[in-house]
Amino acid sequence: MKTFEDKVVIVTGASSGIGEAAALKFAQEGATVVVAARREDRGCAVVDRINALGAKGLFVQTDVSISAQVQRLVEKTLESFGRLDCAVNNAGISGPVSVPVAEIEEDDWDAVMNTNLRAVWLCMKHEIRAMQKSGKGAIVNVSSVYGYRPSDMGHAPYCTSKHGVIGLSKTAAIDYAAAGIRVNVVAPGYTRSEIVDPYLEAAPKLMKILLSRYSSMNRVAESSETAEAIAWLCSDAASFVNGMVMPVDGGEVGKLY
Repeated sequence: MKTFEDKVVIVTGASSGIGEAAALKFAQEGATVVVAARREDRGCAVVDRINALGAKGLFVQTDVSISAQVQRLVEKTLESFGRLDCAVNNAGISGPVSVPVAEIEEDDWDAVMNTNLRAVWLCMKHEIRAMQKSGKGAIVNVSSVYGYRPSDMGHAPYCTSKHGVIGLSKTAAIDYAAAGIRVNVVAPGYTRSEIVDPYLEAAPKLMKILLSRYSSMNRVAESSETAEAIAWLCSDAASFVNGMVMPVDGGEVGKLY
């Protein structure tokens, strides 16, 4: 029997990167996967790949920063499949980069907070209520290595939002532990995605420096490597793991050479 056979999973930001890799990993393990994203063409393409794996997929166009759309996402999941077992709240944006704190525009700050932090709360708000109906569930929220250290890239809104995701997740883990709902976090390092890939091409020297500072393995991660960690945290193998922040960053850097 596959790990997630007969399970229903929502993955937000599933049209590319870590979200897409997670959606496909769950499908490989037998799950029914609800793909939530803004881009219909990319989201439907992921569903096609899920179906090709022999699993069930459903695309629900969703802007996770809009409460009504998040509510509709969860309602559509319950209407279509009758339950929600796991959720991966991955959707996010990078916001301004190389901008000092006092120079950040208010609209840019609000856009990052709404997508990266407020939306995680909105998603959990509705996902947890759905999971309470079946008496158990697992949620993984996607933070970043910048969720537990300061940003040296001049993107304070992103760094602040990812710190917030960790605090929010740990609090939710306590709130709902007795209800059988686990909430954990993955904190990826530099990982191939639509956010990171352009920098690999446009600024290879900068990325080489950053990788040497942020990963003892000194390389960019594949999205599938974070997807493996996400799937494990949602699985029964992690049944007593709750409120954990799992770095997926190639290891802390403490080199003397």
